Amino acid sequence: MSSRKEALLDDIVQYLLKNGVASLSLRPLAEAVGTSPRMLIFHFKSKEHLLQDVMHEVNRRLQQKLSLLSTAKPPAKRTAPLKLFWEWATRRDNLPYFRLLYEAQIVAAQNPEEYAAVLTQSSQDWRELALASMSHSLREQPLADLCIAVFDGLMLDFIVTGDRRRLSAALDRFISVLRKSTSPGRSS
Repeated sequence: MSSRKEALLDDIVQYLLKNGVASLSLRPLAEAVGTSPRMLIFHFKSKEHLLQDVMHEVNRRLQQKLSLLSTAKPPAKRTAPLKLFWEWATRRDNLPYFRLLYEAQIVAAQNPEEYAAVLTQSSQDWRELALASMSHSLREQPLADLCIAVFDGLMLDFIVTGDRRRLSAALDRFISVLRKSTSPGRSS
């Protein structure tokens, strides 16, 4: 990627973090990032390719930040990785990235022919990250998928309501049920 395209992409992500993608139009976007619609098309080929690049970039940034979180010094008391991720994701500086990611995914889901590859890759990347963060005793794909689904549902509710206390309690309950159901010696 050229340095000009990288700089534009960074400016575009910053713009979309504030304005969202639902009513994205190239003319106001170009004006806001200091270029022309023609140059946006030159660099990104189409509005759809621009959105694909934005989705890749937002995923990359979130996953890079999350990787730093997972390599940080562990807390004094044992905290479930899903809880640590929740606490990190709902921070004021990370929340706009999740809001943009979910909004872009919903827009992309409305046009699966154009966005199938980016949606599939995004899903695969998050699944791999979830699996990698799970303890060996819990590491299985269906459980990782369940954790992602619970997180996504709680995060969407948090974006809409802002009720962190209620949703954190729901996550704590899910983690408690998960721990009990996967504890050694438990029969099904």
